[in-house]
Amino acid sequence: MAMEQGSRAKAAKALAPLPEIPEKQYFSISEAAELCGVKAHVLRYWEQEFPQLRPLKRRGNRRYYQKHDLLLVRQIRALLYGEGFTIHGARERIGQHPRQRHEDLDKQLVLDIEPGAEVQELAEQLWQQRLRFLRREVEALQRLCAGSDGQP
Repeated sequence: MAMEQGSRAKAAKALAPLPEIPEKQYFSISEAAELCGVKAHVLRYWEQEFPQLRPLKRRGNRRYYQKHDLLLVRQIRALLYGEGFTIHGARERIGQHPRQRHEDLDKQLVLDIEPGAEVQELAEQLWQQRLRFLRREVEALQRLCAGSDGQP
């Protein structure tokens, strides 16, 4: 085990910084690849290897990545290219953290909370933000579905 960690530390290298993810609901595979610092064919391969990575697919098998997908891809990239994990090791490491998507969302939402609020107020604001986020997701999915078959 110590040997494995030592070889990982040697394999660790500085990755190029990635651009900020824009406030957008859905990203094409080319946008996702650019924002995550990998090529499109790598994303398609990783979809086969990591069961947690499941972008939406529409007509013609077009992929639509969401912010949580991009965060997961960035995590996979950091594990494979930055820390020297194998695909199998990265899959296990990510599998140990099934709540990570929700924790990332919570971190993002907590940043919008007003300073000085009491604990109960913070909890209420967090739930309101979650609901707003989910409403935006549902509306975006409705627009996406309406555009594909012409029905609302």
